[in-house]
Amino acid sequence: MKADIEIARETPLKPVAQVAEGIGISAETIEPYGRYVAKLPLSLIDDKKAAGHKLILVTGINPTSAGEGKSTVLVGLGDALNQLGHQTTIAMREPSMGPVFGIKGGATGGGYSQVV
Repeated sequence: MKADIEIARETPLKPVAQVAEGIGISAETIEPYGRYVAKLPLSLIDDKKAAGHKLILVTGINPTSAGEGKSTVLVGLGDALNQLGHQTTIAMREPSMGPVFGIKGGATGGGYSQVV
């Protein structure tokens, strides 16, 4: 089995503009921070559309000794909903990379459930 860092390094990253366009946001609308990170303006929120959608908040669980916790659950939940045909978008606040890389800020869980 490959190490977590090997899996992360082998994963081809998509430019953030391509990711944004995949969810219906034009590249001109995003505020890029390099090639793979961007901020979205609050003006994108359509209150009428948002009222017809659901929000799932993943919070307050303790990670396992392998580092699985909120980030891993959130990524798995988003992937599962996408496979069921739902359009999902994930927003993480301070995802942790502590158990895998010894640093904070990128999400963990290890294996193929990493956020790269």
